[in-house]
Amino acid sequence: MTGALRAEFLKLRTTRLVAGMTGLAVGLTALIGVLEAVTAGTGKGMAIPSLGTAGGLRDNMASTGFALLVAALLGVVISSGEFRLKTATDTYLDQPDRGRVLAAKAVAAAAAGAVSGIAAAATATGITLGFAASRGYPLALSDPAIARYAAGTVIGSALLAAAGAGAGSLIRHQTGAIIAVVAWGLVVELVVGATLTTLGRFLPYTAAAMLAGDTNGGGMPQIPRGVTALPYPAGIAVLAAIAVAVAAAAALTTVRHDVT
Repeated sequence: MTGALRAEFLKLRTTRLVAGMTGLAVGLTALIGVLEAVTAGTGKGMAIPSLGTAGGLRDNMASTGFALLVAALLGVVISSGEFRLKTATDTYLDQPDRGRVLAAKAVAAAAAGAVSGIAAAATATGITLGFAASRGYPLALSDPAIARYAAGTVIGSALLAAAGAGAGSLIRHQTGAIIAVVAWGLVVELVVGATLTTLGRFLPYTAAAMLAGDTNGGGMPQIPRGVTALPYPAGIAVLAAIAVAVAAAAALTTVRHDVT
């Protein structure tokens, strides 16, 4: 396992994938965060409450929704890239235990997702506090609450990236896997969660977004209406269980198939 992990981290260090995806996550977070901060309290359209309120600060800090989706895509690219670039054969010749390779990819993806999550959380927090301070608002959220939402983004990004690595190994075709993950986050969860509200909070993107501070029907991308957040530890446990389940499905099916 150590050798497989070393190989996966070497691949990440010697490519621009993590830097590029982190830049994308930060850019999208900054765009949404600034737009929300500028319109906060205006009552126009989907504007969030004033940054002088705890709800407004929380909503602005939760502008990391697209960053969470990017983290899942990062995991997909890490695993499916082996098949797109035709390097899977070499990888499995060097490490014949395919389950071990998949586990190493999931761990490496989680680490890369955490890096992306840290950058996105720092961006969202900086924008939120900066705009609130520039308008002379008192800090309506406690330090532990701010840390909780930022940590939710980091943990959610890490676990979604690990789940993405499993999905990339399960689907293999990179474009198909990317489309599937985006459609799941933007469409499937919204429809399923709105229809079956009790099930909604157990869906991966929704659970991660709520860890990061999104509330019922809020967020960008929007999460389902009528869904209540799981307790913080339970949300983390659900995301971890989903990542393990997707990886197990890949290990029991497609990982055993021919790589060419």
